[in-house]
Formats: sequence, structure tokens, C-alpha cells
Amino acid sequence: MALSPADSPGFLLWHATLRWQRDIAAALGPLGLTHVQFVLLACTWWLNRDGEHPNQLALARQAGTDVKMTSQVLRALEAKGLIKREVDPADTRAKRLRVTSTGAELAPRAITAVEHVDASFFQPVAHDDAVTLLSRLANPES
Repeated sequence: MALSPADSPGFLLWHATLRWQRDIAAALGPLGLTHVQFVLLACTWWLNRDGEHPNQLALARQAGTDVKMTSQVLRALEAKGLIKREVDPADTRAKRLRVTSTGAELAPRAITAVEHVDASFFQPVAHDDAVTLLSRLANPES
């Protein structure tokens, strides 16, 4: 039983997450992206690069985001000219996602900015140790 915040892994994780999120926001702000916009743009770019044109549901699953929130953020990315939402010929209710040329130029720059933040933030911990721990916490079934 944690008797103080310094002994509580959850409380420490909360504070570490807040610090990491501030650093990410500072890196993405000059690029005109919020953190969630970045995640959805990057995931769409990665999937498109691998030859996939996901619908909104598949993207939400890939990103680990709420489907309704994903739709709202995708509208904002579309308004910025970073993605296109196109009707899926196989299911006219679904929208297929494609990164525009502007989005394809921005996504790798934003990924690089975030990777620099991650490298700095996680520097006190060996890379493989951080990845192993976070993978176990994110996917306890694995």
C-alpha cells in the first residue's frame, strides 16, 4: 500500500505522463498539430505508406482512440488539407482515409519531432527496457 505519492507507481506514472505530454505539445505546436491530430495523421501516413487506405474505424483501432473522437479529429485534419476522407466504393457509409501531399510532407517531420522528444524524455532509461516495460503495460495479454 502506497503511503506517499513517491511510493505510488500510478501517481508517478501520472506525473511522468503529464511531463511527456507537455514536451510533445511543445514540439508539435510549431507544426500546427495537437497530439491527437499527430497520432491520427502519423497512423494514416504509416498505413498509406504500407499500401492500406483504412476507414475511420480501422484507424481508431490502430491508434487506440475513440471512434467518435477520431471522426471529429479527422474532420479537423481534412480542414487543414492534411488528409482526404473518400467514400469507400465497397461500403458507401464508410470513409477511406488518404494523406494528402501536404500531410505526407508534414507527417515525417512531426514523427521526427516526436521521436526527438521521446529520445530526450526516455534517455535516463535504456531504450529496450523502456519499450519492454511500456509494451507490457499497454498489452498485458502479450
